[in-house]
Amino acid sequence: MLTGKQLCATAFTGLLAFGWCTAQAMAQTRSVAEIANYKGADRQKVLEDGAKREGRLMIYAIGTQAEPIYKAFEQKYPYIKVENKRNDTAVMTRLIMEEAAANTFNVDAIELTAGGLHALHDAGLLQAYWSPELAAYRKEAIGPGTHWVIDYESYLSLGYNTNLIAEADVPKTLDDLLDPKWQGKMGLPGTTTLANWLGAALRDKDEAYARKLGQQKIKIFEISARAVANMVISGEIWLSPAIFNSHVANSREQNAPIGWRPLGGVYASTDGAAVAAKAPHPHASMLFIDYLLSVEGQKIFQKLGYASGRTDLPGSDRPGKVYYLADEPDYLEKYEKWIALGRSAFSK
Repeated sequence: MLTGKQLCATAFTGLLAFGWCTAQAMAQTRSVAEIANYKGADRQKVLEDGAKREGRLMIYAIGTQAEPIYKAFEQKYPYIKVENKRNDTAVMTRLIMEEAAANTFNVDAIELTAGGLHALHDAGLLQAYWSPELAAYRKEAIGPGTHWVIDYESYLSLGYNTNLIAEADVPKTLDDLLDPKWQGKMGLPGTTTLANWLGAALRDKDEAYARKLGQQKIKIFEISARAVANMVISGEIWLSPAIFNSHVANSREQNAPIGWRPLGGVYASTDGAAVAAKAPHPHASMLFIDYLLSVEGQKIFQKLGYASGRTDLPGSDRPGKVYYLADEPDYLEKYEKWIALGRSAFSK
């Protein structure tokens, strides 16, 4: 038979166990919204403990140079296995919407351009969030209702092979691309990148310019801008007016023969970091968002040639005139017009 002290000790132990189990249950039953907006003093511990239970993170993104940031994140949090699917914004936006319509929720964190994020936000598929890193970001970099933050941006303009083209001969304006000496030597990435480049060019030029340029026998490739940059490096084409400066910067780090120059105003590709409204692994998602927005994460992006939106971190060089077309409310409508013009002006 237990003594009074033993009964008390047993009861106390039971209460402790009950309290611990209750705390664990509460931690495991927090909603995505509660986790994404948790501001308690123990926030970091809450996120890490939850992420250890989750063990995984699925990212849907557009980044063709994202591996360094994913690997660095995994090294910081080795108990989280990072998986990702990558394609252009239109494809990934459609995939997320199709999965949601089928009541399938695989994605945790999302990195897309503003156009896709606006569409997902309107469909109710994004979760507003809070991060201690937000205070360091310029106001313009934070999406509506803090449903995303622009974690990096890059700029689309002329990429050229430095072995094949002397510096003095490199085009300096959009009109220089009409010089007959470039006929048959240029290439453009198709679909999304072509439309965005054309949209920026039409801020400085008109449709007649696009049709004149189409007479230069420009080759259209249904591949990414990164892949077209590789073709410039290999000499398969000499130059392309639609290459991202971040791709060039990354390749030049490896001594590739490629240069970059802005021709007039340039299209800015802004990549926003978001959390899925029904993320299966919300703790890991928020650890990833924090990391992307941190000084540590942003410095990795800068090494890849991207500009940062942090106000306390010197950004990469920005061209003089930048067009944030995807952030404009009528972007999707104009995008369809640019696609149609591109298809009619440039033969494949």
